[in-house]
Amino acid sequence: MRAVLQRVGHAAVHVAGVEVGAIGHGLLILLGVGSADSADDALMLAQKTATLRIFADSAGRFNCSLLDVGGAALVVSQFTLYADMRRGRRPSFLTAARPEQAEPPELPDAEALRSQGIYVATGQFGAEMQVSLVNDGPFTIILTSEELRGPRRGKQQDDGASGT
Repeated sequence: MRAVLQRVGHAAVHVAGVEVGAIGHGLLILLGVGSADSADDALMLAQKTATLRIFADSAGRFNCSLLDVGGAALVVSQFTLYADMRRGRRPSFLTAARPEQAEPPELPDAEALRSQGIYVATGQFGAEMQVSLVNDGPFTIILTSEELRGPRRGKQQDDGASGT
């Protein structure tokens, strides 16, 4: 899964001029589900999202998480996060999940965030949406389940060849 997290003062999503989801202080999460993603990926991404210390404490330091500040999340499906631009000028979306996998019937990341006690609003899957936000900071982070499964940067993986 791939997620673009934007810390917001407020955010809303409209479909055909009607507001279908809105939040105040929290995170706008543009979420792309890949064809190889699982429920474990959603849970891992949601746990990381809920506990990232990206909100300021009283001293102005990034010491607080979405859970700490009582923030909300607006999750919007964004299959275009899986655009493959390596060839030609038209993006390919072959690695994006099929619609029946991406929303069964709720975005998997949204349900995992709700299970942690976070208020979650969503867009309307498959619809033409207009998303508005006031980016707080601005502060934008890209998270991927592929990256979260990998080793930490700067850490050498033991390949078993060193003999120690």
